[in-house]
Amino acid sequence: MRRRFLAFLSACLFASAHTAFAENWPEFRGPSGQGHYTGKKLPIVWSTTENVVWKTKIPGAGWSSPIIWKGRVYLTSAIPIKDSKDLSLSALCLDAGDGKILWQTEAIRQDAAKPARVHPKNSHASPTPITDGQRLYVHFGHQGTACLDLAGKVLWRTTEHRYAPVHGAGGTPILVDDRLIFSADGGDTQHVIALNTATGKTIWKTKRNSEAFKKFSFSTPLLITVNNQKQIVSPGSDAVVAYDLDGKELWRAKYDGYSVIPRPVFGHGMVFFSTGYDSPSVMAVRVNGKGDVTENHVAWTLAKGAPHAPSPLLVGDELYIVSDSGIASCLDARTGAVHWQERVTGNFSASPTHADGKLYLQSEDGVTTVLKAGKTFERLAENELKERTFASHAVADGAIYLRTETQLYRIQAK
Repeated sequence: MRRRFLAFLSACLFASAHTAFAENWPEFRGPSGQGHYTGKKLPIVWSTTENVVWKTKIPGAGWSSPIIWKGRVYLTSAIPIKDSKDLSLSALCLDAGDGKILWQTEAIRQDAAKPARVHPKNSHASPTPITDGQRLYVHFGHQGTACLDLAGKVLWRTTEHRYAPVHGAGGTPILVDDRLIFSADGGDTQHVIALNTATGKTIWKTKRNSEAFKKFSFSTPLLITVNNQKQIVSPGSDAVVAYDLDGKELWRAKYDGYSVIPRPVFGHGMVFFSTGYDSPSVMAVRVNGKGDVTENHVAWTLAKGAPHAPSPLLVGDELYIVSDSGIASCLDARTGAVHWQERVTGNFSASPTHADGKLYLQSEDGVTTVLKAGKTFERLAENELKERTFASHAVADGAIYLRTETQLYRIQAK
């Protein structure tokens, strides 16, 4: 009888824990990959102590954003190895309830004899992990890719796809059916690559065929569906390209730009993205074309206030962007007409998040500006954590998970 009661109690506790954490944020920019959260209300105001449920010191260094799955938080970090100059490129799992680190697993060893050069704003662990609910996939650009089970055991790893990264790794993979797909745009070679999720073996590797003077980029692809056909939209230097699931190019739109970082967003039959350095523009391209669509499918472009790093955010008929220097803009998504452009506090690399009619903009100095979404500019709050951050938010169950240079915070109204 006692054994049966304990089993019943355990089942109840398990169910309760998973009910308490019902929402997931499985990849960079959330379930849609476009920065939207639709769950319980998020806090508008916080500080280093106010509305902080917990904060946990994260070993090593990294700018990958956290992801959430069933009450667990996953992220990556580059951790120094004692008595060595090597780095352990590692996956970490935390309990979302109390912030305790449950496990830490080395996915790939970075050899100090082959140092990886990174930009001062970058890290050796910048691409965000992704999960399908059964496995965790972690990516370190030219250093390699690995797959773990959710208990932290490495199932496979590959270091096959080497290239010259110029400023380090940046782009995050996406999951499409049985494929893990990512861009590999180096200074020497440029490809989009699909790995088998079960084995890590290469399914296809498609050359970019870029005409850019500088060919390196760091973008994260976006999966869209057009007329019942899946398209993988992947910006690179001098062109945004759509591929089918076998890596065949469907269409491309050309522009002037390199070192492209932002992830596209999709709506109204168009993809919206920014064209990178030196002089970025935001572009809207209709996605129903074939071949080179530059002349007849570019709906509009906007140069003023365009970001180099933060991704755009589409909310209904409005497209929101924030430039690296802190100019926030609201545009008519269909026409590109500007509703407002205003300065917000700080410089920006992280991508914005939309929740409950509000925009959350995360600066590099640890200040989150909260704006009301709409055609009229309205600032609701500014929240300072007094530490650098380049990571984008993860959001689930009414909580914001925010990574700073040394800490991971869970922020939630108490």
